[in-house]
Amino acid sequence: MSSFEKSKQSIADASKYLPGGANSNFRLGMMPTPLVFERGEGPYLYDVDGNQLIDYYAGMGPMILGHNPEPVLSAVKRQLDSGILFAGQTEIEQEAAQLVCEMVPCAERVRFNCAGSEAVQAVWRLARAATGRSVIVKFEGHYHGWFDNVLWSVAPPADQYGSIDAPVPVPASEGQDLVAGQHTEVLPWNNLDLLTKRLERGDVAAVIMEPIMCNTSTILPAEGYMEGVRKACTDTGTVLIFDEVITGFRIGPGGAQEYLGVTPDLATFGKAIANGFSVSCLAGKADLMDKLAGPVMHGGTYNAMPASMAAVIATLTELRKEETFEFIGTQGNRLMEGIRKALEDAGVPARVGGFPSIFHVGFGVESPITDYRSSLQADRARYVKFAEALLHRGVRALERGAWFVSAAHTDDVVDATIEAVAEVAKEI
Repeated sequence: MSSFEKSKQSIADASKYLPGGANSNFRLGMMPTPLVFERGEGPYLYDVDGNQLIDYYAGMGPMILGHNPEPVLSAVKRQLDSGILFAGQTEIEQEAAQLVCEMVPCAERVRFNCAGSEAVQAVWRLARAATGRSVIVKFEGHYHGWFDNVLWSVAPPADQYGSIDAPVPVPASEGQDLVAGQHTEVLPWNNLDLLTKRLERGDVAAVIMEPIMCNTSTILPAEGYMEGVRKACTDTGTVLIFDEVITGFRIGPGGAQEYLGVTPDLATFGKAIANGFSVSCLAGKADLMDKLAGPVMHGGTYNAMPASMAAVIATLTELRKEETFEFIGTQGNRLMEGIRKALEDAGVPARVGGFPSIFHVGFGVESPITDYRSSLQADRARYVKFAEALLHRGVRALERGAWFVSAAHTDDVVDATIEAVAEVAKEI
């Protein structure tokens, strides 16, 4: 059984200099304590207590090739020999952009950023510039970054979110500028009638969504929903935006839009695009994206940093290989089935759903999950105890139920994970 006392003490010491001992709120509150790591290798993380942990956090999604994959490290090291930052252009960023355009259906142009949150701000600005409208429609349970104008109804309490026909936008943080959200409207996802009626008023600049709800239970769109959204946006002159920060380059080389067969006008990407390096991008139709070369302001000192672009090229080159996703598919499916069977054998009712590379485990789910509200039936508290028990057996899985599978999760790693799940399932 793993112990985490050194991590606990390290977090306490770090709290003298870092709020909560961490640099992101999403790293706080992990049970039994936020962990402190020394290194990563393949499917494993090694912490300050000397524990070797099978990692399904995958850096919160980016590490699709595993930790420290040789092709990425070699590419970045070669680029660092040429320099760090030039405040100018490089041929390597053009090569990275071309790869994105070749892989992503909507990508006629690309602009690189450092984080998903800022890419979202850029596509919102583009949509408003293109339409002359102000309102942006988002959906309950969808996360698009931590800025004041978009951090609404990400995980609203049931006693605050109002009726399904007229959801109440709920801010997600104290100190949030409520005026910044006055042009942000919230609707339930997978409800085409409500969205169509709202768009018919003709004042919405853009609709933004996770095309597959990976921040909430890995929920797929209902049959015909996405096609209906595309038509409604086209008919009303509304820009359709897919936030593919999680799904992009993870569920397939072309992301959710390729998988679903529906092409948005604009999309945002991050995480898996560079296997852990700080890269995001916005991509989309040329007539929209080319406004960034004219009237629409978008900047960033570290945008397209050469070493990060080297990571993009190396990562996407690996993900374009058919065998990469074939392997992840095989391993992810085997893991999903193993978890499903272990829980069933132990008499633990659960939903195991999603994709081989990103799936969700929810306890106590007895009816279909189609949106944020229906996802609340899952027993979150029981699952957190399950995740903590797994951690003590050397398996690190996100407390919110998401599992990220990488190309480094080999047969022996998956087998060890399923064995740990079976042991913990019997206990709970």
